[in-house]
Amino acid sequence: MTNIFKRDFENYEGVPRINIYLLRILYTLVFVFLSYDSWTHILNHKGNWEVTDATAWCVWLGYGAISWIGIINPLKMLPIVLLEIVYKTAWLFIVAYPLWSKNELIGSSAENTTNVFLLVILPIVAMPWRYFFTTYILQTKKEKKSN
Repeated sequence: MTNIFKRDFENYEGVPRINIYLLRILYTLVFVFLSYDSWTHILNHKGNWEVTDATAWCVWLGYGAISWIGIINPLKMLPIVLLEIVYKTAWLFIVAYPLWSKNELIGSSAENTTNVFLLVILPIVAMPWRYFFTTYILQTKKEKKSN
């Protein structure tokens, strides 16, 4: 059982197996729930779309659809996990926090989205931050040579 917390250099470039498992769970949840919600909303929509609303639903549809790649290859799809962390955290600070600080969040149209977006803690915990920064920000010498 303790092996899931050790770094796996053989299969996952030094990322602990627990992160791989958490990432696969995260990608699966996104794929299932976001794809379902997006398709349901899009297919049941009546009338003309408001442009930004349609854009958001189409982005979430695409995000859910490509999450299946992360189930298969979790480390290659880390940028979409970072996207999730950034957009949800930004929304919480820009939209939810001001409402909450004025005691207007409960009962508002933002309440349900806030409750869902507070689960941003899951991708924050699942993200193998050391690997992400080394690979995507700093790049290793091996990767620089191949570029």
